[in-house]
Amino acid sequence: MTRQTRTIFGLALGAWLTMLLPTTAPVQAAETRDLILAAYSVPKEAYERHIIPAFQRHWKQKTGQDVRVRSSYGASGAQARAIIGGFDADVAVLSLEGDVDQIVKAGLITHDWRKAPHGGMISASVVALGVRKGNPKGVKGWDDAARPGVEVLYPNPKTSGGAMWDVIAIYGAGLKLAEQRAGGKPLAPEAVASQAVDLLTRVQRNVKVMDKSGRESVTTFERGVGDVIVTYENELLPRVKSGRPYEIIVPAETVWIENPAAVVDTYADRHKARDLAEAFVAFLHGPEAQAAFVELGFRPLDKNAGTQATTLPLPARLFTIADLGGWDQVSNKLFGAQGLWTKIVEDVTKK
Repeated sequence: MTRQTRTIFGLALGAWLTMLLPTTAPVQAAETRDLILAAYSVPKEAYERHIIPAFQRHWKQKTGQDVRVRSSYGASGAQARAIIGGFDADVAVLSLEGDVDQIVKAGLITHDWRKAPHGGMISASVVALGVRKGNPKGVKGWDDAARPGVEVLYPNPKTSGGAMWDVIAIYGAGLKLAEQRAGGKPLAPEAVASQAVDLLTRVQRNVKVMDKSGRESVTTFERGVGDVIVTYENELLPRVKSGRPYEIIVPAETVWIENPAAVVDTYADRHKARDLAEAFVAFLHGPEAQAAFVELGFRPLDKNAGTQATTLPLPARLFTIADLGGWDQVSNKLFGAQGLWTKIVEDVTKK
């Protein structure tokens, strides 16, 4: 083969190989977006095992983008204070609307978050009692939890939104029980309130430990501390189903719990993640997330659908925060500097 022939052959072979080889131009990888979630501690399993993975699949299918959710769980009030203090969460999922309103007052949530479906609420439950297997103390309701010799657990309302619900349930139950004992006879408002304060005082005397969050309180109960735990029904249901050695008592008088979610506008805009944050909150209102909540022990947001949707009967004398005057009024009345619960704790501690 001559030099000229070899040169022509080499050029031809090179051209042929070039057609077979993949292009060396860089292929752009699918974009990964970050979403920062601050949530109260109770629904951690619902988010980590079900809702977050489902949203990631949903977003990937819709946009082709991967989502990395950086989640933080803790006591609701502590999470709200952290966000106000600079924890730059794109979405806040908290125990009570009052905690979201604190973020609004700090200027970090600027939209009307209550315009979302169900007034911005994404999950619901009731306050219930957990007792040891076989119910050795014979607890059937609030008066039993207030008996001398019964050790009670619930978290600290100063840090935990769940604890605020617990205290509200006890106080509201006291009002309902006063009305029931009156048998339809009119009672002076002062007399009704006095019985509610008495019930709350007697239960508080029995409180053994007040942890920082609802989840910590359940952990303490599972370590064998206390006879009764006051907590969300949805904290207890999955544990009982998994074989934990305790039982659930839902008092006839208890409060309807609703938990809000909202985009934290300032931080979501700073991270250029508003579209992602809004989509996540919308997903929480959607059927897949709602089904996951119910599967894990929450109740449907429509409380009147409770029996049909979850086989859980509605408590006979269920009440709402609105029945007690709304969050602002209840928060000041019970948890303010001169609030009823605040004074009760001071008095019980002194004794």
